[in-house]
Amino acid sequence: MPTGRALAAIALVLATSCTSSESDEPKSPVPSNWRLVFHDDFDGSRLDADRWTTCYDWNVEGCTNSGNPEQQWYLPGQVSVRDGAAVLTAERRSVRAYDGKTYPWVSGMISTGRDHWDAHPRRTFTYGYFEASIRIAPQEGMFPAFWMMPASRYTPPELDIMEFFGNTQRVDMYTHWRGRDGADEQQAGHHGPVDYPAEYHTFALLWKADVLTWYVDDVKRFQVTAPERVPHVPMELLINLAVGVPKSPPPSVNSAEMKVDSVRVWQP
Repeated sequence: MPTGRALAAIALVLATSCTSSESDEPKSPVPSNWRLVFHDDFDGSRLDADRWTTCYDWNVEGCTNSGNPEQQWYLPGQVSVRDGAAVLTAERRSVRAYDGKTYPWVSGMISTGRDHWDAHPRRTFTYGYFEASIRIAPQEGMFPAFWMMPASRYTPPELDIMEFFGNTQRVDMYTHWRGRDGADEQQAGHHGPVDYPAEYHTFALLWKADVLTWYVDDVKRFQVTAPERVPHVPMELLINLAVGVPKSPPPSVNSAEMKVDSVRVWQP
């Protein structure tokens, strides 16, 4: 039977263990006094059209981002909701678009922006904590992104919460701003290697008036404090699966899926 001194020692060990365990738990990066203002857990059977559109604001029977050498044409049919996730599907299928070009791939995207150029955006945000749980595709040649663009539809500024550029093991995080000469300036952070396609990961950005802080799975990975690099304009939220940047998928790749388990936004 333990003595009084032994019992005291055991109690001290137990207390120390509890304290250590509590301190090891990750703390949420969301400021405690902020409230959830936008969320989607994709629990239904179809995309919520009140929250999302499936193209950029320049939608005319589909769209693409001509600012990059992307090979996909975004179509609504490439976005589905199943098993509690929004699924963006890229397929090797040629389509003749309204711009007169033929694109060798079709793919999916979601945005809180407009259905067409003259419409109103569904939701814009200035500052906040932006978070999405995403499982990227393992196939080569894909260019997945979770990002923000101005409601004005002109960049920069631009906030890239997550991009995978030419690989699946290192996440890239960017802020873009307009330099004094009008050129697009950028600052980047990176985190990896991690086998990101193996499971869902949470990518997030804390955007305040004086600082930008990126998180991967609730751990801070990159921060920007230079005033000219922090935007102050309303922005739309976008998640897309582009194809062919920086290089085309190999001939053996004919399709890929990017899954979005949840999206959440908090603001003061």
